[in-house]
Amino acid sequence: MKRFALTLAFLFTALQAHAADPAPAFPPHTLPDTQLRALARNADGRSYQLHVHLPASFAKEPTRRYPVLYVTDGYWDFPTVVSSYNNLAYDKVVPEFITVGLGYVGDNPDYGLLRNWELSPVRMNPLSASTGNADRFIAALEKDIFPLVERDYRGDPAQRYLAGSSLGGLFALHAMYARPELFKGYIAASPAVVVGGDWIIGRAKAYAATGKPIKARLYVTGAESEWPAFLAGIKRYQALLPELKHPELVYEYRGIDGERHAGTKAESYTRGMRFVFAPLAPETGPSRD
Repeated sequence: MKRFALTLAFLFTALQAHAADPAPAFPPHTLPDTQLRALARNADGRSYQLHVHLPASFAKEPTRRYPVLYVTDGYWDFPTVVSSYNNLAYDKVVPEFITVGLGYVGDNPDYGLLRNWELSPVRMNPLSASTGNADRFIAALEKDIFPLVERDYRGDPAQRYLAGSSLGGLFALHAMYARPELFKGYIAASPAVVVGGDWIIGRAKAYAATGKPIKARLYVTGAESEWPAFLAGIKRYQALLPELKHPELVYEYRGIDGERHAGTKAESYTRGMRFVFAPLAPETGPSRD
């Protein structure tokens, strides 16, 4: 009996030790054809990191320039966008393009706090300057990020696109009205329209009153099982677009059935890329024999 008890004790101790062992030391999985670029701290004290994915032909065609899709919240959304891009490029329903995820330098940065500073076009808390700096982020894109991508990676300055989800989607909508000449297409996945009491709707109305065109393609989504008040804001915006009649803006809205807030990203980005890049797609329609 004593020997049996000792055997059980030994097995229990061995199992505990095995459970506490770290995972085997194998190489980490990385995304092919990607790079990380850390930028120096800028005048606003912001330290950005770029997640860059290059198309398959990049090394083979050294004089070719490529469209560029800039994606907010790159630390979260870059892998999703790149995976979808690879599938779409294989099917030839989008052109080859560069993807640049926008993120931050540092170990364990507080993404929630950092993103609030630059993705919100209006203060989310009237008493705090830690939000509402979207225009300064646009300035950083123009001054620091676009020149780097267009110099080092041969990005085409005439073919820039912007994608983002939630607060990133709101940033995309704001950029469209603030600097419509910067981008040719926008993907706003479940945009945070309700921030600032539908502030972006007021901005859209003010822009429409100028009669100026928006020469771009816009894809907006909302998640069917989203927070009700959040989804209601998105629906107010998409319902208003036909009334505003922004000259030359081509847009589409899609409700993503069965998904909540973050679950809408994969389908939103996949369909959004197809929509905004449709004029450049090598092939259209069903697969060919």
